[in-house]
Amino acid sequence: MYIDILLRWNARINLTAIRDEEEIVTRHFGESFFVARHLFPDRNRETNPRRNSPAISAHSALKESDDSVADLGSGAGFPGLPIKLWAPDIALTLIESNHKKATFLREVVRALTLTEVDIMNVRAETITLTFDVVTFRAIEGFADALRVARTLLASAGRLAILISSSQLPTAQSTLPDIIWSGPIPIPNSQSRQLLVGRSS
Repeated sequence: MYIDILLRWNARINLTAIRDEEEIVTRHFGESFFVARHLFPDRNRETNPRRNSPAISAHSALKESDDSVADLGSGAGFPGLPIKLWAPDIALTLIESNHKKATFLREVVRALTLTEVDIMNVRAETITLTFDVVTFRAIEGFADALRVARTLLASAGRLAILISSSQLPTAQSTLPDIIWSGPIPIPNSQSRQLLVGRSS
């Protein structure tokens, strides 16, 4: 359903340069689920059958649902919406300043009947909230986007970005206060990587 809506809207507004359905699955959804699996390895129902067990305590359920995630410059919804599909109990905020793209995101969220998804049709620089996880990919002005993402990050929060290997030095030099893990190569990609860091 998501792909159908994406292809229909993409004929009217430029959401993605990728038009091939199979490539949308591997590139957009594949990379996004790759991020989700590394951020929330125990959240997906298939990898964590205990989530559906009635024996799970109220305290554990509360603990599982306290993550707030912001997707900066969400565009067509990647990686934010697939992360939400992977970990339905997160509170997701999609930040998209373009009005038409924000309208598209609302349509997808409505069609997929997703809950706890907030779409903020504003410039990220104006947001005063902070989040446990901030993520982005394919944003113009990479260094500026890093600085904005840092302002959105809560104490001990995680920043997860999909980048090319050539952007790694910029990320590390722009945000020296972030404790970066080693970059994780994305499967079936020559140069793209997942970079995760934690604020001190």
